[in-house]
Amino acid sequence: MINQVPVAIKFEPRKTEAPQLRDEYRTYKHLNGSYGIPNAYYFGQEGLHNILVIDLLGPSLEDLFDWCGRRFSVKTTVQVAVQMISLIETLHAHDLIYRDIKPDNFLIGRPGQPDENQIHLVDFGMAKQYRDPRTKQHIPYREKKSLSGTARYMSINTHLGREQSRRDDLEALGHVFFYFLRGQLPWQGLKAPTNKQKYEKIGEKKRTTALNDLSIGLPHQFATYLETVRNLNFEETPNYEGYRNLLLSAL
Repeated sequence: MINQVPVAIKFEPRKTEAPQLRDEYRTYKHLNGSYGIPNAYYFGQEGLHNILVIDLLGPSLEDLFDWCGRRFSVKTTVQVAVQMISLIETLHAHDLIYRDIKPDNFLIGRPGQPDENQIHLVDFGMAKQYRDPRTKQHIPYREKKSLSGTARYMSINTHLGREQSRRDDLEALGHVFFYFLRGQLPWQGLKAPTNKQKYEKIGEKKRTTALNDLSIGLPHQFATYLETVRNLNFEETPNYEGYRNLLLSAL
């Protein structure tokens, strides 16, 4: 507790090869006061660990999905999707891309609190600047990048080793929406001898799964959303409001 506010404490070993908590703390401070972003109170060292102290929140969307029998209704998915798009829009407005979209990183507020139905975005260890905050100059397009993110949800371009930009966060969200609606995705459970081969298999399955097949029995708006964001150019500014309205029209 800090001043009667319950907090969560994240640890990482000080000797870790890829420390993330200091950068994550800076990201929280950069986003300070933004809707759906928890407050960060402290970053420092305790013994053999780096620690980060942030607001304590409620369960994740993955937890809620489990409790709902691993299927969300169209109505629930739309309500969740609209908030998720807004959170990613906020991040993008602060010159950052998220690069690790998954239901585990979207948390609702604590039960009984005013924000218990509000979705929050946490865990900025993979976040990256996609443009210069001052000049708004976009990062250049590159290929042969190492994969970053969660294979189940990452964009097709990420599988292909292409530099990520705003479009990739939004495509990954689209994969999450279908996960919520269907209960699982066609590229889950694929087996391969190595992780690299498994990621390649998952990417191949994403590329070859027709959106019509993915959306059988579901409102067409979800396939339209995914097709639209997959067709964005590398530096293109997404139409967040248009996407929210598109999905709301599925209700």
